[in-house]
Amino acid sequence: MRYAQFVVGPAGCGKSTYCSTIVKHCEALRRKVDVVNLDPAAEVFDYQPCVDIRELISVEDVMEDDDLKYGPNGGLIFCMEYLAEHLDWLSDQLGEMDDDYVLFDMPGQIELYTNSSAMLKLVKHLQDMNYRICGVFLIDSQFVSNVSKYMSAAFVALATMVNFEIPFVNVFSKFDLLDAEEKKQVEKFVEPVSDMLEEDAFLNSEWGKKFKKLTQAIAGIVDEYALVKFSVLNVTDEDSVNDLLLTVDNAIQFGEDSDVRVVDDLGDNGLC
Repeated sequence: MRYAQFVVGPAGCGKSTYCSTIVKHCEALRRKVDVVNLDPAAEVFDYQPCVDIRELISVEDVMEDDDLKYGPNGGLIFCMEYLAEHLDWLSDQLGEMDDDYVLFDMPGQIELYTNSSAMLKLVKHLQDMNYRICGVFLIDSQFVSNVSKYMSAAFVALATMVNFEIPFVNVFSKFDLLDAEEKKQVEKFVEPVSDMLEEDAFLNSEWGKKFKKLTQAIAGIVDEYALVKFSVLNVTDEDSVNDLLLTVDNAIQFGEDSDVRVVDDLGDNGLC
């Protein structure tokens, strides 16, 4: 069995930082984790990818092509659709090693996750390669400043989960950058409750009342599906990183097929 995390979320939410943090954390645990960069627009990241999509295609190549004439957003979508049509390349790069654990660092264009068939093709292909996959959806904690923005984040997370059809762990990233008051605010949003809308100052303002019914309808969908809840990630706190990794590992049943380790010598208390 093989294992993978799909690290997704909007641009700037901390996907590459998350991958780097998990790799360093696992190195301390003497556990091997690889990272695959599937962001064709990536420039700098703090890890060494074992596979890099830019060796196949990059946004810069697409934008410089005189026949295509795409901008940054169109070029990114083209790159991912190109990858979906050349998945044999990815298979060759990944090889056939059993028990590998891979983080896929994905692009930051949100429409790729909510309404693109290319990502679903990628997921299905990896599942055919015997990967158990969990999605990790990141949203910047600093974005969740009020109830209406929080419901927006929850709705995007739900749309992503439905499109990918795999287990998901949703995460408020960059929690370490918040002050004490902001942390209390974010912690209230770990599980969505539609009744929170009644407390939102913006929705109760003269301008916000125009959109209150629409926001309530969106909140009702999230509440009805009852699939979205969030964890918080503080990359400076080893316990926070370890708790999140354990949650993801449980979602993909990592380690359940491992052999039981037997200790030859018993301790004084007779326990292994």
